Amino acid sequence: MTGTTAIVTGGGSGIGRAICHRLAAAGFATAVVDLNADSAKKVVEEITGKGHTAAAFGDVDVSDRFLVEAAVERVRDTLGPPLVLVNNAGITGFKKFLHITDDVWDRTLAINLSGPFFTCQAVVPDMIDAGWGRIVNISSSSAQSGQQYMAHYVASKAGLIGFTKSLALELGPQGITVNTIPPGFVDTPMLRASEEHGLLGGSVDEHADRTPVRRPGRPDDIAAACAFLCSEDAGYITGQVIGVNGGRNT
Repeated sequence: MTGTTAIVTGGGSGIGRAICHRLAAAGFATAVVDLNADSAKKVVEEITGKGHTAAAFGDVDVSDRFLVEAAVERVRDTLGPPLVLVNNAGITGFKKFLHITDDVWDRTLAINLSGPFFTCQAVVPDMIDAGWGRIVNISSSSAQSGQQYMAHYVASKAGLIGFTKSLALELGPQGITVNTIPPGFVDTPMLRASEEHGLLGGSVDEHADRTPVRRPGRPDDIAAACAFLCSEDAGYITGQVIGVNGGRNT
């Protein structure tokens, strides 16, 4: 895949950072897109320090169509037309249902669901022109099982799964695959912050003990599955929900 441009939103930390590293190592010219410009630059420094190709695109709020389209245009100018898109940017949150305000609901859906809608609309024309493309949406295993105190988050990620399936049917004839990975209990800074605030209903280790493989997920676990779905070898896989969760959801 040397020379093919890949965009990863939310690429500045956690799962997104791992995906950027994995795609760059596989030969993709990787656009690290993130709201936090410093984080995006740091990931690019890590990648280029290993001899791979990457560029940072910070200050991008994926809920803003204008900012998304401007960032994609900069990616084209810097790295070339993007033929791979990983929609990883997202926010989470724990609130009792009756405490979810309109602003919290709207912001969650704007980032987690409208964001992928905007990025897909911005890059799909390049994929159609090339007759080839790969889209991977990072959803959540909570969208499969439900999760108390997260109705807003779960709704947004469940919508992303439905969005994936519909887009796969429409774009398949044009050589574009669309799949989703719903991670399950991955050890990231976001997860540790939730643990620190007592929002997990137990510690990370306690949850790991209830996972069939007896450990939390790692960002690299998600990155490995994502890299495969972005490869030529995955050309006959589309519209699929590829669970990477250690057996917590089957």
